[in-house]
Amino acid sequence: MRPALLDPLFSPLDTLPGIGPKIGELYARLLGRETIEDCRVVDLVFHAPHSLIDRRQQPGIAHAPQGVIVTITGRVDRHQPPPRGKPNLPYRVFLHDETGELALTYFRVKGNWLEKSLPVDETVIVSGKVDWFNGRPSMVHPDYAVRASEAENLPLVEPVYGLTAGLSPRILRKSIEAAVVRVPDMPEWMDDALQTRQGFSTAAESFRALHDPRDATDLDPQAPARRRLAYDEFLAGQLSLALVRQRLRKVAGVPVHATGVLSRPVIDALPFSLTASQSTAIADILKDMAGTERMLRLLQGDVGSGKTMVALMAMLAAVESGGQAVLMAPTEILARQHHATLARMAAPAGIAIDVLTGRTKGKERDAILERIASGETRMVIGTHALFQDTVSYKELTLAVVDEQHRFGVHQRLRLTAKGISPHMLVMTATPIPRTLVLAAFGDMDVSKLTEKPAGRKPIQTVTIPTERVGDIVDRLDAALREGKKAYWICPLVEESEAVDVMSAEERYESLTKRFGNNVGLVHGRMNGAEKDAVMLAFKNGEIRLLVATTVVEVGVDVPDATIMVIEHAERFGLAQLHQLRGRVGRGDEASTCILLYKGPLGETGRARLSILRDSEDGFLIAEEDLKLRGEGELLGTRQSGTPGFRIASLEAHGDLLEIARKDAAYVIERDPDLTSERGEALRTLLYLYRRDEAIRFLRAG
Repeated sequence: MRPALLDPLFSPLDTLPGIGPKIGELYARLLGRETIEDCRVVDLVFHAPHSLIDRRQQPGIAHAPQGVIVTITGRVDRHQPPPRGKPNLPYRVFLHDETGELALTYFRVKGNWLEKSLPVDETVIVSGKVDWFNGRPSMVHPDYAVRASEAENLPLVEPVYGLTAGLSPRILRKSIEAAVVRVPDMPEWMDDALQTRQGFSTAAESFRALHDPRDATDLDPQAPARRRLAYDEFLAGQLSLALVRQRLRKVAGVPVHATGVLSRPVIDALPFSLTASQSTAIADILKDMAGTERMLRLLQGDVGSGKTMVALMAMLAAVESGGQAVLMAPTEILARQHHATLARMAAPAGIAIDVLTGRTKGKERDAILERIASGETRMVIGTHALFQDTVSYKELTLAVVDEQHRFGVHQRLRLTAKGISPHMLVMTATPIPRTLVLAAFGDMDVSKLTEKPAGRKPIQTVTIPTERVGDIVDRLDAALREGKKAYWICPLVEESEAVDVMSAEERYESLTKRFGNNVGLVHGRMNGAEKDAVMLAFKNGEIRLLVATTVVEVGVDVPDATIMVIEHAERFGLAQLHQLRGRVGRGDEASTCILLYKGPLGETGRARLSILRDSEDGFLIAEEDLKLRGEGELLGTRQSGTPGFRIASLEAHGDLLEIARKDAAYVIERDPDLTSERGEALRTLLYLYRRDEAIRFLRAG
């Protein structure tokens, strides 16, 4: 189905000259693939340069500045090999121009290749950094040394690419040059007016310009070639999301008519009033669910903003209308936590809620499956187990998905694959900047919860250098004696030679010596049952100090934990620090977050800790995080649901994302199957950017 003109780009990478099995392994590592068999030529075309080497400075030997790359043309005078038996001494080649003499210095020279490549009395061109010592210039291992007759082999301007250990820059550049030659002229998918207004070249010309920068302005994100390719990348993403949404919408939703018979007693029993944004979000959700089209809505809420309450209102509405509702969480512990919370909140409505996870076994599992299939169970909480082949629903009306980015953007399509067409509410506690919402969740309507529930107190946040860790331990001692609970977060599980930071295991050992059995340890390498047992002991107060990695970042609810210590806070992202801080301050007691940092801090590190210290607004923090780190790391690590752009940048190209979103909507409205001339060109775009999910939908019709 892929257009034949793209075949050269989707050839295996090892069809390029010079890429054998050993080099292939390096390329696989560079491109983040398992093996060279998974790599395609197009992967190198998207591997953009990040800087350039300018060899155009030709000052003459006597005027060459210290430590700066220059290009020198001179005549070779003599060779000075190291004395016999002393191969560790340098081999020097001396050349001169009209201004002075230069020594080319080489170490561990084997054979006579230098005599052949730089013969005496030959005019040669060399390029590299010049070092001056005692008034004499030398160039150690020149980057290039060619005869004057071969001057075309010395590039005066060279793009610089990200590398991996063992892969030389010269080999990579040759491979990329060979890959770019295969970029075909493609049908134009961009609107003519936009192309004229922006002054864009074609996609093929833009790829060539991307890899042939002439000066620093060509590397700027606002360079025309980069902007053109950024728009294309955004358009491919937005068009993909629009196609998915269109196909999901084709399956009619079941109109839900909320009666309030179940939700009213739940709201009346609350010890607090709903916030204004909770009420607005509930109203938007009920309005969506009452329509004939399926709801696809993203509910963004900062830590402690009351998303669970909003989800419960939506689920009760589904049950009031005679349907079933499910809530899917990413982990066993979070699913059981949701079950405990929702069962308590739904009690006034007289609704029983089942919980189904991968660890639900035997007769208990069979009984739950039977109740779900018969419709006796109206609400169920669980993990991915909710949508395994063995689970069937009588009338699933609403699916709530918690922490969407942990599942991957398109995982929700599995619901449709099972022949189920429920309304969908996706929740995330990770505040996401608007541009990233458009990029990752462009197919969804968005609701935001902006307030915290009444009674929640601000979290005092302080920054303290690691040298004072002893003071923190002493303060913890006093707090634990008063019956308080605390988290202590470390960036690594175990000690590492490569990174000089305190690991969770080391910190656990040191704190156990001080506090004995009052300390627990939890990290990602433990199995689910082990983690759950430790978390339960912490929740029940059997241990009062929990040492952990970021495994506790999302979804752990211990309302009486009031102290959060984050060690090596400078190593965490801003949004991640905010998430970790949100594990405390969930009850009615005052809470503290201590950011332990190892100095000296760089400018970004200082800014990050300062922003966190001064603000608890998750949305503001997320916007600042985007400025400081970029979208690639925004959700802590590159989760499967983040866009992972290769050329586009949300910070630099946000204006183009808006244009791409509108263009995608315009196209889908007028040519939903992409059968027009421009539609065919857009199919080429989708294949080029590997938007396989959208292409599958198109092929399925």
